[in-house]
Amino acid sequence: MEINKNLNKLASLLLAKSIKDLYPDALLGESKINEDGFAYSFKFNEKNVGANDFNKIKKQMQKNIDRAYEIKYELMSKNELLKVFANDKYKCELVNDSKDDSISVCKFGNDFIDLCENLGIEKLSNIKAIDLVNVSGYYWKGSSENEQLLMIHGMAFESASALEEFKKQLAEHAERDHRKIGKDLEIFTFDDIIGQGLPIWLPNGEAIKYEIESYVLKTLRFNNYHIVSTPVLGSKRLYETSGHWNHYRENMFSPVEIDNETLVLRPMTCPHHLTVYKSSPKSYRDLPYRIGELAVLHRYEASGGLIGLERVRQLQLIDTHTVCSPDQVKAEIKNCYKIIKEMYATFGIEIYSIDLSLHDPKNKEKFFDNPKMWKDAEKQLRAALKTLKVDYREVVGEAAFYGPKIDFQVKTNLGKIITVSTIQLDFLLPDRFKLQYKDSDGQIKQPILIHLGTIGTLERWISVLLEQTKGILPLWLSPNQVDVILVDNNKHKKYGEKIALALRKHDIRVYVDNSDERLSKKIFYAQTHKIPYQIVIGDNEVENKTISYREYGKQESTNIKLPAFIKMLKNRIKAKN
Repeated sequence: MEINKNLNKLASLLLAKSIKDLYPDALLGESKINEDGFAYSFKFNEKNVGANDFNKIKKQMQKNIDRAYEIKYELMSKNELLKVFANDKYKCELVNDSKDDSISVCKFGNDFIDLCENLGIEKLSNIKAIDLVNVSGYYWKGSSENEQLLMIHGMAFESASALEEFKKQLAEHAERDHRKIGKDLEIFTFDDIIGQGLPIWLPNGEAIKYEIESYVLKTLRFNNYHIVSTPVLGSKRLYETSGHWNHYRENMFSPVEIDNETLVLRPMTCPHHLTVYKSSPKSYRDLPYRIGELAVLHRYEASGGLIGLERVRQLQLIDTHTVCSPDQVKAEIKNCYKIIKEMYATFGIEIYSIDLSLHDPKNKEKFFDNPKMWKDAEKQLRAALKTLKVDYREVVGEAAFYGPKIDFQVKTNLGKIITVSTIQLDFLLPDRFKLQYKDSDGQIKQPILIHLGTIGTLERWISVLLEQTKGILPLWLSPNQVDVILVDNNKHKKYGEKIALALRKHDIRVYVDNSDERLSKKIFYAQTHKIPYQIVIGDNEVENKTISYREYGKQESTNIKLPAFIKMLKNRIKAKN
């Protein structure tokens, strides 16, 4: 369900009018509209408004609706508006920022005027349901260098039922927010003392990462990728050769000078992997030559763009590159596509769309200027997608600077469409690095490069995984697979530890809850932490040398011998379900 943006824009103006009615000295900031409703910033001279004032404000908003003011939209000159807003410095600043001599405004009430385009709504009574949600600090114009104002957030709808439905949707979004899940399940955290956008993986998160890394690397080895390890630094000269220094510089951290050398934290591995390829002569018999690496990368992201694990400054990527001959391209792209589809099926990740990202021939700065190269590369990717019978859309201007790509898009909990996995075709870097191979006819030829990001970055993949599963991970991925709950710590500890040791010998992750909490609270902990299996150890289990387990999300308990339980778990883990 989507909000009516025009209606919410009008509601934000209604809020501004009502605030001025209640707090005449308040200064008006600016209106913001997003997917969750509206927001308006204010500067209160006498007191700050909080959630405790919402009922009073909503009553005033309803009074203004009931007064049936006539809404007018018209153009006013800058000079006129500067007189109207003479006592409101923020509005004057917005007026002065406008490049137009005449500015569209909305009028209602005796004297209320605000900057607003024609919304096509003539009655405040179109707003049938309204709610104020929260308040937050807001730096004027979104810059921390400016004065801080107070932002009031709300939402408006054409009916009370639509408002209630949207609230349910927001509650669902909150439940699926990977940042909340990550905190609740103790998977990751951030701390400004370490640095913005630098994730800290807690033990539970490291367990999830380990399983994902192991699975992806195993899959790559099965597909004959050579797994390597290369430095987290690269010289400026390396990135000048690759072209990243000119085309990707704004996303790289500042270089450091040491021993007459300029070094940069690497934002990608392709230049490193091409040096691996060049480390020994290659012939056609060596192709396709596939390289993979679990790499730590660093990319500069503006602080405002950092969103949990979705967008970070330090990231881990199981990155791969295939050097192949022209006649091998189609088969390699087909194999890359097969690997990616296998990954999504294994993890149960839903693909939103598949895009063929093309260059913009008019943009000579963003994309390498070689029309023939682009034409050939885009033609090959288009042909491969058609051979695979893939439904895709073409997007101009979203290619990498060195070549077109196939992007696998996923929809986030916040409704954004993000790229996760990618297959990129590259004619440029083999030329810049002078890659060669000896063909069967004895001639030295230049190969083609294919970049493959199987699951994208681990950070982004895990953020999507948490949101799409609500944190209810399959057994093989769960940080704690079994929770051993002792009814009596003193009487049952020895048997509980024996069970835990037996499980650990089979690489099953287990947690023994020997806390002093009541049994009901221990079970509640296991449920809220979404642990797949809970074993309760009491007198009967100790006496009969059995275990009593309950699976997450189910009410019934099952009594079983430990070897049978271990066998069941191992079969489920092996099947990855």
